[in-house]
Amino acid sequence: MADESPAENTAAQAAPQIQMRVLGQFIRDLSFENVMAQKGVSGDVQPEIAVQVNLDAKKRPTEHQYEVSVKLNLKSKAKGLEDILFLCELDYCGLFHIEGVAEDQLHPFLMIESPRMLFPFLRRIVSDITRDGGYPPVNLDNIDFVALYRNELMRRQAETQKTDA
Repeated sequence: MADESPAENTAAQAAPQIQMRVLGQFIRDLSFENVMAQKGVSGDVQPEIAVQVNLDAKKRPTEHQYEVSVKLNLKSKAKGLEDILFLCELDYCGLFHIEGVAEDQLHPFLMIESPRMLFPFLRRIVSDITRDGGYPPVNLDNIDFVALYRNELMRRQAETQKTDA
């Protein structure tokens, strides 16, 4: 049985193991407005769907616990028309226990890895509610949370530069 060298032992101590556990998930708010059905319109329509995603994260009172919220807004219009078919708003939250992430890496970790864990559940909820609303199920494409995070950083930097000028 070989002993670890002092360099290996120091490297193991310097790089703490990242721990992430999902403590819970829940729907904070859900709204599905079937505009087409309310107007009494029927017939086959080709939906065009616009999706907006917003993320939020906050520290909880308990040490190493965070709440991450993914807010989806879907707006569907009939292809070639301005008629709105349906509106769907979903605020889905996850409670996470996270340890071993460096302080300067915590924000990107929360805004990228946590939503990535929640996304399959969001996709299922959106699919079920649109199907139950009388439309073909909407199967959301994967969301690139890294690109979303980078775009938000660039947007904030641009705003800061405008206010500084």
